[in-house]
Amino acid sequence: MADFRIDGMKELESMFKQLEKVPQTVATKAARAGATIPLKAAREDAPEDDGDLKKGIILKRERKVKVGKAVYGVMMDPAKNDIFVKTSADGKRSYYPASMEYGFLTVDGGYVPGYHFMRNALEDNKVAVEKKVLDTAKVAVEKILKG
Repeated sequence: MADFRIDGMKELESMFKQLEKVPQTVATKAARAGATIPLKAAREDAPEDDGDLKKGIILKRERKVKVGKAVYGVMMDPAKNDIFVKTSADGKRSYYPASMEYGFLTVDGGYVPGYHFMRNALEDNKVAVEKKVLDTAKVAVEKILKG
């Protein structure tokens, strides 16, 4: 029977043990760095209005459920709902950001298509987001392994 030996196996095992100790901040920092790309894109692509729509797009972190996981969402600021919820004369309520994203029906029955600024912000930047997350995590992990 052949005897196999892997050079550097002890060092590799040591690195894996160090990786188990990677702090939550690495995941958080990497996720936030990636999420800022679609945030900026959504703000740039949002339809021009009085500025509230662009200022209302925020980055919000989900509650931590699992260690080593961090998720950020690009969303409309709930604190500005009083600005975004429009009420028509007949009492119907509409959410302005949703009508700009998905489109809406006009009074005379026409249809105004949506701008899809939120969806496009993520779809158009998917590769850039993935690269940014991996690059940020890589730098942080290498720092830990060297340190």
